Amino acid sequence: MASSSRRVAIVSGSNKGIGLAIVRQLCKQFDGDVFLTARNEERGKESVRALKSEGLSPKFHQLDITSIDSIEKLRKFTTDTYGGCDVLVNNAGIAFKYDTTASNIEQATVTLGTNFTGTMQMLRAFSPIMQPHGRIVNIMSWTGIFSKLSSDALRDKFSSPSLTEKELIALMDQFIADVRDGKQIERGWVKTFYASISVGILALSNVYARVLAESGKEDVVVSASCPGYVRTDMSGPKAPLTPNQGAETPVLCALLPQGSPTGKYWKDKTVQSQL
Repeated sequence: MASSSRRVAIVSGSNKGIGLAIVRQLCKQFDGDVFLTARNEERGKESVRALKSEGLSPKFHQLDITSIDSIEKLRKFTTDTYGGCDVLVNNAGIAFKYDTTASNIEQATVTLGTNFTGTMQMLRAFSPIMQPHGRIVNIMSWTGIFSKLSSDALRDKFSSPSLTEKELIALMDQFIADVRDGKQIERGWVKTFYASISVGILALSNVYARVLAESGKEDVVVSASCPGYVRTDMSGPKAPLTPNQGAETPVLCALLPQGSPTGKYWKDKTVQSQL
């Protein structure tokens, strides 16, 4: 490991929207290097240039969270250059538009592969290299809290304090099977695919909060953070919040002081119930 004393923050999917706003605010508030990442290198570097024109100093690294090879390249770079990671914001995600022509199973599978599996792959790669007092922030939707599930059995499984990653993956596999059967609503899932998968991200945050706490790592805090209903390509122009407003809660979580509680769900800059 490198012995660099320079701290580093990484934001996935950050060439536009909420991710870009998170990078902008971290550049102003975080004492260290801030990496804007994107699948498309040209678009990512264009966004870096735009922030530099505002007087900020972000750095760029390519990242596709659906590619284990891409994640591994970023993990190795972070370890070699900084000795580990101080702040990781898992922001990258997708949502199909309401007028999509994609089939239900295609929507569910693709959204799961990016939003849940991609986030999980980032957590697997970066959890071991989190520095003392590191902060991990997983972006999710308020529609993904456990109370949105209409099945008591599902709600109990997702919110179980002993839930393992393996059990969580099985639950998400069951979601795909229920979509394939066309019975996901009657079996208790949330009405939209995006929201049901967001339930998985909340549970994943809890799992990794517990795993990291039990690993003996010093004061590494994992938070699930809802930006709110933000005007982005994903949410559309009618949403009430600007990306900069949406970035406020995730940035707060990324900069939580020492000794802050882990495994919490944050919305409107406060800890909220997961149920």
